[in-house]
Amino acid sequence: MPDPTVNTAAPPAPDSAPPVPSAAPLKTSRFKVPGEGSSVGISVVSISVLLLMWFVVTNLGLIKPLFLPSPQAVWQQFYEYLTGTANDKPLWQHFVASMLRVTVAFWAAFLTAVPVGIAMGVSRVARGIFDPPIEFYRPLPPLAYLPMIIIWFGIDETPKVLLIYLACFAPLALAARSGMKSAATEQINAAYSMGATYRQVVRHVILPSALPEILVGMRIAIGFGWTTLVAAEMVAANVGLGQMVLNASNFLRTDIVIMGIIVIGVVAYLFDLFMRWVEVKLVPWKGRM
Repeated sequence: MPDPTVNTAAPPAPDSAPPVPSAAPLKTSRFKVPGEGSSVGISVVSISVLLLMWFVVTNLGLIKPLFLPSPQAVWQQFYEYLTGTANDKPLWQHFVASMLRVTVAFWAAFLTAVPVGIAMGVSRVARGIFDPPIEFYRPLPPLAYLPMIIIWFGIDETPKVLLIYLACFAPLALAARSGMKSAATEQINAAYSMGATYRQVVRHVILPSALPEILVGMRIAIGFGWTTLVAAEMVAANVGLGQMVLNASNFLRTDIVIMGIIVIGVVAYLFDLFMRWVEVKLVPWKGRM
């Protein structure tokens, strides 16, 4: 039995005990993934610097207007074409004509190239049939086979749309073919283990996995379509953005040429932004798996 007279309590801690140092917080970047973060501010600054340099070198007379007109001259031409006061068709008529050609060619290519790409991805027979001609003509510049298209189809709207169609077809077909290989083997085997048929696996497993690649192919295809627009409207066109640029170049109207190039580039960029928005809505899981 312990002695009650013995004090077994612990001695009190001294008042001047040194504080325990706390660990300093680890400093890390607020961006954890390479490439993460918005670049809008950087893009605005970059464009502003380019416009400022353009304004300075042209207004100081460092470059002749024949080679690089001033931003004011280009804006004046844009205003005249926009209001219909230029010695040409209004800008909206050129824009509508080019939009119709590119839109018809793009969707015709989409409706035909994507099924061909899917067939190439799931069938060696289809791959053996379609892969050689696609890979043969894909690296050819449109101006290389433009004369043959004119000889075969004349000089009306058909060769213009066909040229843009061929430019859009190859990237769409190859993107669809590549996308068919995006599904993981585990996903396919899991579907088979649950009793899915080959057709159901293609429809419910492989096609959803291929959708991101197909959307990327659509973005590339619409860019190729606008790139081919000028070449397509070389074929006896009397209206269109490409025709406007070509006609102005024949008369050394560099201000109109640059104005048309800017309009074509802005429209193509808006198309790309729209396709990015569609991609976010249709495949929100992309980059998160």
